Amino acid sequence: MIDKAAVPVHIGIIMDGNGRWAKQRNLPRTSGHKEGLTTAKNIVRAAAEIGVKYVTLYTFSTENWKRAQEEVGFLMNLIRGHLRAEFQFYKENKIRVKHIGDLAGLPKDIQQEIINVQKETADFSGLTVVLAINYGGRDEIVRGIKKIVLENPDISQITEESVTKSFDIEDLPDVDLLIRTGGELRLSNFLLWHAAYAEFVFTKTLWPDYNKEEFYTDIEEFQKRTRRFGGVNSN
Repeated sequence: MIDKAAVPVHIGIIMDGNGRWAKQRNLPRTSGHKEGLTTAKNIVRAAAEIGVKYVTLYTFSTENWKRAQEEVGFLMNLIRGHLRAEFQFYKENKIRVKHIGDLAGLPKDIQQEIINVQKETADFSGLTVVLAINYGGRDEIVRGIKKIVLENPDISQITEESVTKSFDIEDLPDVDLLIRTGGELRLSNFLLWHAAYAEFVFTKTLWPDYNKEEFYTDIEEFQKRTRRFGGVNSN
């Protein structure tokens, strides 16, 4: 049973396994990505129901450009179509949408779609969904440091606080729980700074098969853990 008074504030999710899910069914990888979008909506709705404040979805990484051109094109179209089509979903659930990643590296029309959805949902007071699109943890850190140096070349003024404020969302809280589906046991360049003291849950379930029940089980696992943040348990 989830303790709603102690749900993680910020959950990061590496949505892995779409391609393998499709392969198991002799379907094109694109079918897995499409099914994965449905899962993402279900998990976002489930998070909103129990009072999670932030969910960051690793949607498209800076390394994903290396994939086959056909798959990259499909993913861009899926992102484009999702941003256009799902406003009603965001409105009904009072979901605010934000973006992290290198916006300038995306096609112009997708840049505009991202700007539009952020503006249209800015006043919603429910869950904040952060879409990590053209995102890499190292890239965000490098871009942030460049921003700091351009604004103030005195490197003695660089602090953890100033680095945090230089990121794509300066007030994004640290990740409490990071979930990765698909059975892989690595971060894959996701929220490297923000996940410094995150609790990790890895599941072999492929993302399209991940559901509300397993999501809640993972949150229950998080609630069983003792978080010390580098300190010592006084008990």
